[in-house]
Amino acid sequence: MANSTDTLPESTMRHVIYDRFGERDVLQVVESEIPQPDAGQVLVRVHGAGLNPIDWKTRKGLGFAARQIENSLPWTPGYDMAGEVIAIGEGVTTLVPGDRVMGMIGFPGVGGAYAQYALAQADELAIVPEELDLMTAGALPLAALTAWQALFEVAKLESGQKILIHAGAGGVGHFAVQFALERGAHVIATASASNRDFLAELGVHEVIDYHTTDVAEECYGLDVVLDLVGGEAGKRSLHTLGEQGVLVTIPTVTADEIVSAAEDMGLRAHGMTVRPDAFHLDEIAELIEDGDVRVHIDESFSVDRVVDAHEKLEGGHVRGKLVLDCR
Repeated sequence: MANSTDTLPESTMRHVIYDRFGERDVLQVVESEIPQPDAGQVLVRVHGAGLNPIDWKTRKGLGFAARQIENSLPWTPGYDMAGEVIAIGEGVTTLVPGDRVMGMIGFPGVGGAYAQYALAQADELAIVPEELDLMTAGALPLAALTAWQALFEVAKLESGQKILIHAGAGGVGHFAVQFALERGAHVIATASASNRDFLAELGVHEVIDYHTTDVAEECYGLDVVLDLVGGEAGKRSLHTLGEQGVLVTIPTVTADEIVSAAEDMGLRAHGMTVRPDAFHLDEIAELIEDGDVRVHIDESFSVDRVVDAHEKLEGGHVRGKLVLDCR
C-alpha cells in the first residue's frame, strides 16, 4: 500500500449496517476497524453520503441490488459519497491524500458510503470543484449520473428539442432539468404546486401540476420524455410523444410494461440502469464550476438519525436530495 492508514488519529469508525432485509428498524449504527485500501483502491474520510430511493428499496429486499447482496449481509448501504482521500492503494496514480473527491461507489453489490470512512475504486472518483462543499457533493453522483446518462446516452437529447421530465423537483429530476436547459432544450416538468417556484428558479419553461392536469391532454409531439415515476404515469406519457420521440423510464419495477406498451403503439421507450462514470462526473463538475448547475439539499441528517432519513426518503416528495453527515 502506497500510503498507510497507521497515521490516522483513530483506528475504528462508525458506520450503518443492516443484517437482514426489512423496515427502517433494521438499520443499525455500529463500530468497526477502519479498512485498508487494496491495489487500485482509495480510502476516503466521508463528509457527505447521499441517500437515494434505491437505498430503501434494497433495504426492503426489493429490486436487482438486493439480489446482489442477499448473501453478503450484514451490509453497509450507500452508493454516493464525497470526502477527503486519506490513503491510496498500490497502483493508484491519479489521486493523492488530501484530494477532495466524490463518486458513486460499490454499485450495486458493495456499497459502503454510510460510513465515516469508505473504500472506493480510484476510477470511480472525480475531483470535487472548489465551489462545492463536500457535504453537498456527497448527494450528487448517482442522481446526476442517472440524469446525464438518460438524457444524453439513451435519449440523445439535442438543442431545440422539447422534453417532458416527470418529478422535476426530485433528486434526479432537478439535475435533469438543469442539464436539459444547459443543452438548449425546451423543458416541461411535472411537479406539485409547492415546487412550481423552485423549478421556475431553475429556468424550467413550463411546470405542470400533476395533481390537477393530465400530461396526455396538455402535451403532444414531444421529442423526449424522462419518466422518473413509472407505472401509469409512464404509460400515459407515451401519448405525448411525437412519431420520432423516445421515452426513457427509470423505475425498474415498471420498465418492462412501459416498454411493451410503447411497442404496441409503434413508439420507442427504453429502461436504463445507471453506471459509475468518473468522466461524466468531471463534465458535471465543470457545469457546477461555471454556475450552470447547482445541487439542492432538502435536508441533512447525522448518522445517528439514519432511520429518520430513510423515513423521509421513503415518503417521497423530497425536493432535491437528502444527505447523511458522516463527519
